[in-house]
Amino acid sequence: MSTWQLPEGIDELTGDRALAFESVRRALLDLYADKGFGLVIPPMVEYVDSLLLTSDSVDEKTFKFLDPVSGKMLGVHADITPQIARIDAKKASNKVEKYCYVNAILQTKADDFYASRSPIQAGAELYGSDDISADVEAIELMLESLKLLSIDPIVLSLGNVAIFNALIEREDLTGEQVSILRQIFARRSAPDLDVFLSNNNLSSADKFIALMKLEGGANVLDGALKIFADLPKAKSAIQDLIKINTQLNAVGVEVMFDLAELKAYEYHTGVVFSAYNENYSKALAQGGRYNGLSASFGQARAATGFSFDLKFLSQAQ
Repeated sequence: MSTWQLPEGIDELTGDRALAFESVRRALLDLYADKGFGLVIPPMVEYVDSLLLTSDSVDEKTFKFLDPVSGKMLGVHADITPQIARIDAKKASNKVEKYCYVNAILQTKADDFYASRSPIQAGAELYGSDDISADVEAIELMLESLKLLSIDPIVLSLGNVAIFNALIEREDLTGEQVSILRQIFARRSAPDLDVFLSNNNLSSADKFIALMKLEGGANVLDGALKIFADLPKAKSAIQDLIKINTQLNAVGVEVMFDLAELKAYEYHTGVVFSAYNENYSKALAQGGRYNGLSASFGQARAATGFSFDLKFLSQAQ
C-alpha cells in the first residue's frame, strides 16, 4: 500500500475543491449570523459519556480510545448535536439560544446520510422553545442553506416520530423489541413488519401497519387523524404537522409527508424533516426536534435543529 493513500471512507479537499468549500462555508456562517445563530466550535474529542447520551446509533459510529492522562474513555465526535446539548446546558440559560457550527466529524462506518466517514457537518440548533414556530424556523433555515448552495428544486419531507412513540407506549415491549421495530420502520419493510406482528401480540397491530403506509401529500394528514383518533399524543403530533404546513413560507418547495419516518438517531422526539433533490439518491439535509437530550447534563431543554454534509454539498455547485 502506498503511504499517501487514505483509509477507506476518508477523503480530503485540495485546490479548487477546497476553495469552493471555503467560499460556501463563509456564506453559510454569514447567513446564520444574520439569523441570530452564534457560532460554536466543539472539541474533536470528549468523554464518551458526553458524546453518546441516549443514542445507540451514535455509539456504534463513535471511535473510542483510552485517555492516558485521565484514564477515562474518550470518543471522537461522530455527531455534533450531543455536544450542542452539553454547551447549552453549561450555559444554563432560560432563554431561547441559537447555535450554528461547521465541524469535521469522524464515523466508524458510513451510513445512508453522509457521503464518507469523514464529513464536515454543518448545521444549526435552536434551544429553549417548544413552539411549532421554532421548528418552522429551523426548516426554513435549512432550505435557505440549500438554496445558497444552488441546490434546486427541493422536496421537503415532514414526519413526526411522536406518532410511532405513542403507539409504542400502548404496548408492553422490551427494549430489544422496540429496537427491532424501529429498524423495521427504518427499512420500510412491510414483510418484516408482518413477521414481527405475527410473532408478537400487539394491541395496535393494525395501526402499525397503517402507519407504514402513510406517506404522500397533505391529504395523508386527514386520513391519519381518523386512524389515530383514539391516541391523543399521536393526534397532537399530526396536528403539529398541519400547523407547520400552514406556517411554512417555503416558496417553490414541494412538501410531502412521511409519517413513518424514523431518524437514525434515537434522540428525536417529535417533528422530523429531510430535504431531497432529484439529482441525489438520498437526503441532502435532515433534522428534527429532540426535546430533553440535554437532561443528561442536568437541564432538559426543548430543542430543534438540522445538519448536512457541507464538504459533500460544496462540491455540487
